[in-house]
Parts: sequence; structure tokens; C-alpha cells
Amino acid sequence: MTTESLSTLIARVRDCRLCADHLPLGPKPILQVSEHAPILIASQAPGTKAHTSGQTFLDASGDRLREWLAVSADQFYDPRRFAILPMGMCYPGRLPQGGDRPPRPECAPRWRSEVLSHLRSVRLTLLVGSYSQVHVLGRGRMTERVYHYRDYLPSYFPLPHPSWRTGGWEKRNPWFRDDVIPALRMIVHDLINAAPRC
Repeated sequence: MTTESLSTLIARVRDCRLCADHLPLGPKPILQVSEHAPILIASQAPGTKAHTSGQTFLDASGDRLREWLAVSADQFYDPRRFAILPMGMCYPGRLPQGGDRPPRPECAPRWRSEVLSHLRSVRLTLLVGSYSQVHVLGRGRMTERVYHYRDYLPSYFPLPHPSWRTGGWEKRNPWFRDDVIPALRMIVHDLINAAPRC
């Protein structure tokens, strides 16, 4: 029995039209995956800039996330170091009161397990934001999970979503900068420095 290659699977993912009727800008699944990546970023869903460019986290939230990790854009967008698999791979649209809609609920159940089965080198999954944390860990409070990040190691590292709103959250929770960020950077750099370059 032949196993489907990752490149064939990615092509099928990018052809997905499952949520087409619900997406204001139409379907455009965005992901970054490689069989060599030691770190998986489980994020929320692409924004409008990602939809336009085809590259996720190409905005202020991406700048904040890369600063948390202390990595360059070249390192971040190297699929041999980081895989990026959002809970919803297409831009879901805006809420009437502002902010993006939640990831489409059809996406993760349809594709996530299949894609993850090819990512055998992943040693750490960064659970970025509450949607990925609920999907993987079940219901719970994001702040408590981030504070108790050691409870989820070595497999998972919960993080807040790096939107502009997180600036206020960081000020109210100084332990995030004092304790969580140094630990995050150490673990991430150990993993990406050991990753293959070929």
C-alpha cells in the first residue's frame, strides 16, 4: 500500500473548498510544513495580509511572535525549522464588532490529523492563542495555561495570541516577560539549532 507524500497532501489541502460558502474572500488555505521541522506553530487562522500574500504572520502579530521567540524572519519562514498549521487555514472574515472571526470549525477535523501524521520530526508544538489550546488541551483559561507552561512540556508550550491586544495583557502579567519568554527562547533555539539544514 502506497502512502501519500506530503507534497501531494499539501496540494490537496490547497485545493480545499470545504468552507467556500462561508469565506468572504474565498478559500485560500495557507500553511507551512516540512517533514524536518522540529517546531510546530498551531495558530488561529490567517488574517487579510496573509490571505493577500499567501504567507502567514506577515503582520504586526508575526513581528511580536518572532520577538517572543527571538528568531529572524528567515528562520521563522524556514520550513525545516518551523511548521505553521493554523486551526483554520483560510481567512474567516471579520466580526461585526471588530476583530477576525474564529477559525472555521470544519478545517481542523478535516485536515489536521492527516497533515500532522507527516510531521514526524516535531518535538514541540507552540499552542498560540486559545483556539489551538482548546483544540489540543480542552477547555481552560489561557492565562493560567501560559503561567503553568512547564506542566505541558516537553510536547506543548501554550502562548497568548500575539495581537496588539496582548500588549496590555503583558503589562498586567509581568511574569510572562520575566519567566516564560526566556524559557521559550532557550527551548526554541535548542531545537532549531539542532534542526537539519539540508
